[in-house]
Amino acid sequence: MSVNKHGARCNWPARLLQWTVLALLVFFVSGLSVKIFPESAPADPEAYCPVGGFQALTTYLVRGSLPCSMSSVQILMAIALAAAVILFSKLFCGYLCPVGTVEDLLAKLRKALGIKVEGPRSGSIGDAALRLIKYLLLFWVFYMTATASELFCKKLDPYYAVATGFKGEITLWMSIVTVTLVLLGGIFIKRFWCRYICPLGAASNTLKFWLPLLGLALIWWFLSLIGLKLAWFWLLGAVCLLGWGLEVFRRKSNLQLLYMVKNDAACSHCGLCNKACPYGIDVSGASGRITSVDCTLCGECLCACRTSAIEVGSCGKGERTRFLPAIVCILLLTSAFLLKGSFELPTIDVSWNVPEGVKLETVKVENLKSVKCYGSSMAFKARMEKVRGVHGVKTFVGSHTVLVKFDPSKTTADKVKEEIFVPSHFRIWTPDPAKLSELKIVTIRTEKMYDKLDLNYLGLQFRQTGKAIFGLESEYNCPLIVHVYMSPDEDLDEEWFREVVNRKVLAMPIHGGGVKETPVDFEFVRMEKGEGRIAIDEYLHRMFDPFKAEFNGRYPSGDSTAVMKRTEVYAGKPQYIYEIANQAYEKPIIKRALPFLSNHLSKEEGVIGLYLDLNKSLVPSIMVRYAAPMTADRVWELMTMPKWTITYKVDDVREDDARMKFDAPGVSYAYEEE
Repeated sequence: MSVNKHGARCNWPARLLQWTVLALLVFFVSGLSVKIFPESAPADPEAYCPVGGFQALTTYLVRGSLPCSMSSVQILMAIALAAAVILFSKLFCGYLCPVGTVEDLLAKLRKALGIKVEGPRSGSIGDAALRLIKYLLLFWVFYMTATASELFCKKLDPYYAVATGFKGEITLWMSIVTVTLVLLGGIFIKRFWCRYICPLGAASNTLKFWLPLLGLALIWWFLSLIGLKLAWFWLLGAVCLLGWGLEVFRRKSNLQLLYMVKNDAACSHCGLCNKACPYGIDVSGASGRITSVDCTLCGECLCACRTSAIEVGSCGKGERTRFLPAIVCILLLTSAFLLKGSFELPTIDVSWNVPEGVKLETVKVENLKSVKCYGSSMAFKARMEKVRGVHGVKTFVGSHTVLVKFDPSKTTADKVKEEIFVPSHFRIWTPDPAKLSELKIVTIRTEKMYDKLDLNYLGLQFRQTGKAIFGLESEYNCPLIVHVYMSPDEDLDEEWFREVVNRKVLAMPIHGGGVKETPVDFEFVRMEKGEGRIAIDEYLHRMFDPFKAEFNGRYPSGDSTAVMKRTEVYAGKPQYIYEIANQAYEKPIIKRALPFLSNHLSKEEGVIGLYLDLNKSLVPSIMVRYAAPMTADRVWELMTMPKWTITYKVDDVREDDARMKFDAPGVSYAYEEE
């Protein structure tokens, strides 16, 4: 009897891939990547998830749209996984899946604890019943994703829950259940999650039976051809039922290029290969190719064999290519990475009210960074539905590009672009009114700046020059009009503006060290002749984004229950302003908190409205307008409560932590009508 020539550590390629993936996930998800490389973006746990790619493809086929922020990356990962399953085996499960790696570690823990419970025997009734669970989950996850255009798997995926620290888009009880199943199930049953629960495992096993799957697709096509239109979920259900039935009753996959192959003549039938197999496949009892649907080509049986009776091969022969599965895995993964920018499916592709007999034209707008997911794509579509002559939109969130279909007899490409464009302003520095009474206005023309964020990026480019440029304001035209507000002492020519605007990278220092680089692609066209002037107070008001919320109430007396504005309820009565001034109140975090403060204050009798504006000294101020019985002391008490009462819906009122803190009381003065 010969000794295993591969050695005790022969499965190092699988171990290397498994631990590399696990280490990279810990590195990125823990935030270490951002600490070590501050210029890098925070990790996205679903960025390269093949499960999301499968769901994205399903949703695209059903609805013609992609869910969430799914892009070509996830789709290519799904295609690579499918190609691996059909041509080779479930390589992702055996070499890359982090949950599978955890399951293998739990098996070692089970062995260390001396736990010998192995669960239902493969092929038993209990095994068949448990295998149905993952197909039911497969149907449920894909159905929910396709109907809602949101990745439903995130609600229960144990990997996503752990990777986000249970703070992602999860349903807590579902995530706790699945993580518990992974941990406890993996201790008592070999690869419990993978064999019985994992929807991706169900999808992979179904793809192994690609010939029957192709037959089912042809039947579906034929039924459609003869006019029998069935809802898409019937096909999904049929695929799931077919996969489960073939996995349980046939258990042999279709033709593959690679198999684990056992030389029966060299086998001593010691059973070590069966014990080593993560799925409990009866390798010892097989002869020739191991065709079990559970086989992942992981190589554990090969390394356990003392007589070298097992190899990786094809056509029924062992060809001593034990490293080939790992190599194929790396090649497919690399191909998906390299091809990720080669194509992009639209996140939405929607048309409406297309006039009969009219040939629509298309206008393309790039760099719309606000179009970044399914939700923002639908918001963009809602905007375009209100535009006369527009009848369809197609969005590509990966490249932030939109295609808009329009009727050329009703509108033009330039008018469509104007409707897409959102005028904006960006304050670079705040001038000191004590030192400057007015600013100089210079106008430049640019291209490729349709997104609201683009003006911010250009403003940051100007800030880095150190010049006394205080703000920018955009106005639609072709080319785009950008007003530049600067000190009267600055004298900047056209070539200076051309050099700054045409920079292709915005390099911003990051708190704690490092630089974050953001690609930009603006084009300078020209600088307009002449210049203007603007008073400092007018400039500050122009650059400031005020907030205004005035509340409704009921008639103060009488039998009427009609709702009316509180400005009308308290008209003619003494009114006051409670003002707290702070230069920091113009920051976005404060503006995001104001609707909650407004909601909280609106429940109190006598509170008329809440405002954020510049006071008479041109300092950003929060102003509460009130009348008796409300008092200044009571306003301060309400604002500084540790809990605010927030009404989200009529039947959903909560006590939430206060969104703002105030260090010092404000001042109260009589309200004056403008």
